[in-house]
Amino acid sequence: MKRRKLILAAAAAAAASVHHGAVAQTDWPARPITLVVSAAAGSGTDLMARELAARLGPALKQSVIVDNKPGGSGAVAIQALLRAPADGHALLYSNGASTVMAAALVKSLPYDISKDLAPVAQTVVGGVMLCVTKDFPARDLKGLIEHVKANPGKYSYGTTGIGTAAHLMMESLKVQTGMQITHVPYRQGTQMLAEMSAGTPQMGWADPASVLSFLESGRLRGIALSGTARLPRTPDVATMGEQGYHFDAGWFGVFAAAATPRSIVQRLSEEINKIQALPQTAARLAALNLEPPPVKTAEEFRAIVLNDLQTWRKVVTEAGVKVE
Repeated sequence: MKRRKLILAAAAAAAASVHHGAVAQTDWPARPITLVVSAAAGSGTDLMARELAARLGPALKQSVIVDNKPGGSGAVAIQALLRAPADGHALLYSNGASTVMAAALVKSLPYDISKDLAPVAQTVVGGVMLCVTKDFPARDLKGLIEHVKANPGKYSYGTTGIGTAAHLMMESLKVQTGMQITHVPYRQGTQMLAEMSAGTPQMGWADPASVLSFLESGRLRGIALSGTARLPRTPDVATMGEQGYHFDAGWFGVFAAAATPRSIVQRLSEEINKIQALPQTAARLAALNLEPPPVKTAEEFRAIVLNDLQTWRKVVTEAGVKVE
């Protein structure tokens, strides 16, 4: 009889535990969600994250709080996500540069994005733009390469950090073309653009949203765009592929910690994709000089992330690109 009571008690406890887990997932989100952003406030990545947060909050009936964690080529933000409980109340908004490219280039990262992150939804395509000072002599990528090669060691280029898309692409271009040019990493793209508009560095890579005001005022000029298509507000800036150097580094998206319950990842993916399909979202992205991608499931986005990781590891190996 005593043994029977113990068995029944254990079964009741197990049932209660299962019920509690089901309730926890049913009640998600139970508190405000933190959206960790791998870029500084005011950047294009930040603007996109805040636009998503403003629409995702009402859809989930909870506040979505943006928490900017720039630095470390995305590592600061990713580690902040991974330190939080994997219960769907902390998410990451990042891009291909701070995830797959950083992982391809930096061998000492304290995490494995293929195992530790769960891709949720792709939100934007667009790439990064190579810009130059207003008096720089070149008008296109070919001219820039020729001019820099003719003046070895004279020029420098800015990026938002070591291991970013811009850094990886430019170092690969250096290997391919023989350019001698110095990398100047910045913590914030806004600082880089401000210093470029004053004359130094003479060129730099920026997201297509944050650089718009500099282009439209004539303080800087666009030379080339990574990615596969020209953008709505800068149609005169040709892609790198059109100019003979194909680099596709143009997506942004939402991630969760890999241990997050699958049901929560699926719910997030569905809600974000609904937001992506809104005409208001497309209009807002166009105003930021960006394009929404075709709607993808979490599984399809994960396939993109893993494929890009392998692609950029190959680029790094073949080009011999190394972190300074």
